[in-house]
Amino acid sequence: MIMLKTAYIILWVVLSTLVFATAAIITSLFTRTGNPVHLIARLWGKSMLVVSRIRVDVKGFSKIVPGQSYIFMANHQSNADIPVLLGYLRVQFRWLAKAELFKIPIFGRAMRGAGYIPIDRFNQESAFESIRQAAGKIKDGVSVMIFPEGTRSRDGSIKSFKKGGFVMAVDSGVPIVPIVIRGTREIMAKGRLRINPDDVRMEIKDPIDTSGYTRDTKQGLMEHVRSVICKGFEDG
Repeated sequence: MIMLKTAYIILWVVLSTLVFATAAIITSLFTRTGNPVHLIARLWGKSMLVVSRIRVDVKGFSKIVPGQSYIFMANHQSNADIPVLLGYLRVQFRWLAKAELFKIPIFGRAMRGAGYIPIDRFNQESAFESIRQAAGKIKDGVSVMIFPEGTRSRDGSIKSFKKGGFVMAVDSGVPIVPIVIRGTREIMAKGRLRINPDDVRMEIKDPIDTSGYTRDTKQGLMEHVRSVICKGFEDG
């Protein structure tokens, strides 16, 4: 029965991705901001949660000031984190995402249309160019979303953080908003195809000021953000 439900959900993901990605590509031809395209992505994410019968409880949304630019940083337990963030973080943001996703036909083109930024994890020079692009977008008033662990956790623990996002933070000077996601690994752990619908909790933590940090002191900022996310994850 679970495998039948999984097959149904996967079929919906494939078909909805084709439909919403095509709509996103067409919409991107008529906008320079990428905002309408991100709204389509939000609908795509929400639709997957509805079909999968995944309920999301959100805490702390009032901590986000409308119109303020942020760097959102969330822990990464599962592929389900993506629709959860798209569907329930109701603000405009741009993903800083691994370059491999942008190579997927139609889907990758839609991501570019939304203004999402590819980052090559295996090419340091290219990765830092992506970070410079993201910092430029932030200074123009756009928020950015990243998974500072770089990839999904295989065992459920929060992995060490990559430095790139923190270089971007100190260069742009905007606050970092830690986001704690709990429950998505139980839905679909890394390396498993089976989907088990479950409840998810997303907690938005207090924004962390980055203006007092530099590239030389970013390690302290990274440790602070990681400690906030780890504590929130463990306390949940």
